Amino acid sequence: MKYLVTDQRDIRYNLALETYLMEHADLTEPILYFYINSPCIILGCNQNVYEEVNLDYTQKHQIIITRRTSGGGAVFDDLGNVSFSFITKDDGHSNGNFSKFTEPVIAALHEMGATGAQLVGRNDLQIDGKKFSGNAMRLEHGRMFSHGTLMYDVDLNVIEQALNVPKDKIAAKGIKSVHSRVTNLRPYFTPDYQQLTIEKFRDTLAKKILQVTDLAAADEYVLDNQAKQAVAAINQQLFSNWDWVYGNSPQAAIQHRQHFAQGTIDFRLQVEHGRISYLKVYGDFLGQADVDQFAAKLLGIRYDRDAISQALTGVDLQSYFGKIERQAIIDLLVRQE
Repeated sequence: MKYLVTDQRDIRYNLALETYLMEHADLTEPILYFYINSPCIILGCNQNVYEEVNLDYTQKHQIIITRRTSGGGAVFDDLGNVSFSFITKDDGHSNGNFSKFTEPVIAALHEMGATGAQLVGRNDLQIDGKKFSGNAMRLEHGRMFSHGTLMYDVDLNVIEQALNVPKDKIAAKGIKSVHSRVTNLRPYFTPDYQQLTIEKFRDTLAKKILQVTDLAAADEYVLDNQAKQAVAAINQQLFSNWDWVYGNSPQAAIQHRQHFAQGTIDFRLQVEHGRISYLKVYGDFLGQADVDQFAAKLLGIRYDRDAISQALTGVDLQSYFGKIERQAIIDLLVRQE
């Protein structure tokens, strides 16, 4: 088995590298690939970003949002998490067989003291009834990968905020995440493994899975310049592409309503492929202009704060909504809190 670790911390690049390996690498031998990400949310390929993610929170805290090519639910990663991927030829018997790919990981965790770690259900790794790893697969053209997360020391408070969208605000289509109780692995390890840096944790896992005492003895997969250029192209085409991340979301029906001292505004929106396809405005505010004209200015606009603000530049919002502040109106359109 070959081994590859990237020093990149951008989830978009790391997923692009995984995609390149699956689609183009020589898979005479399987590849074990490890990556660590700065704070990010990774959606499953069939999920609705507007239902899964608290976009207000992620924007304020500069959390990257992207969408992977495999299925499953949304996950939060930060620098306390290690992700692993087994990239190999499809032998015709591995589709859905998460046990095959998680067994060596679980064995390594057991050696580190987390003896209660186990595969539960179809694709989750748990300990004491709490999830510390979600796993997903992608198969195409006789090749496949099976990848997963390993929460070593993730900020659990951020998970609750970043993936907490009030369900009474949005009715949407798409594959829903099943949010389980989660935990970090670190408290379950023996003392020798409780003070590791995230890089040391990654390298310890790799050595145990590859059964080497020094990673210098591992058979490293090396990327040449042509491969690096191909990874950059995949990143731009998919994982850093707004249309892939947001535009791939199924249709969502959204209602945002708030009472101000100057009256109540009630926005009813339809968002399709990440853009506003329908907007109706109700309320008892004291504007004079026709709010249907206001709504028309936003049709086809990307449903995000920057795009909406840009579309409303130079528009006299008080003519539509009376003395309600401009920023309060934009906040209401996009808010999730």
